Amino acid sequence: MASSRRRSRIAAFQALFEADLGGRPFEPVLARHLEEAGLEPEGREFARSLVRGVESHLADIDDVIQRHAPAFPLAEMATVDRNVLRLAVYEVLFDTDRAPLRAAINEAVEIAKGYGSESSGRFINGVLGAVALEAAERQGSAGQGEPGPPEGG
Repeated sequence: MASSRRRSRIAAFQALFEADLGGRPFEPVLARHLEEAGLEPEGREFARSLVRGVESHLADIDDVIQRHAPAFPLAEMATVDRNVLRLAVYEVLFDTDRAPLRAAINEAVEIAKGYGSESSGRFINGVLGAVALEAAERQGSAGQGEPGPPEGG
């Protein structure tokens, strides 16, 4: 159910945003957001897996964001944009079985439009477009989604 997944992504984003902004641990912030969101058990589990996935891959995710948005240092990037990107990069590169690439990017753009500045949607779309291109190149060159040298052009 798309609306349920969107609500799960929004709860995950809100927890990531609050934890990042306040320098707080993810788990208690996430628990409160899940309780407030009123999600079904499947939706709560999806949101929980997103936040835990971002947390466990945070350094790699931040590295990807910096490579694709070098003009915007993470520490100076808007907190909304930084956490929308973290969530989407996790889905696109580390959790590829969850959602189609286009769905993950579209959801991220919609969250950015709803919570960010006037330019957030365009910024998120541009960065994620570059991330998706890298993911497609990895997929094509390594077959298993792992980095590898291009084979045959």
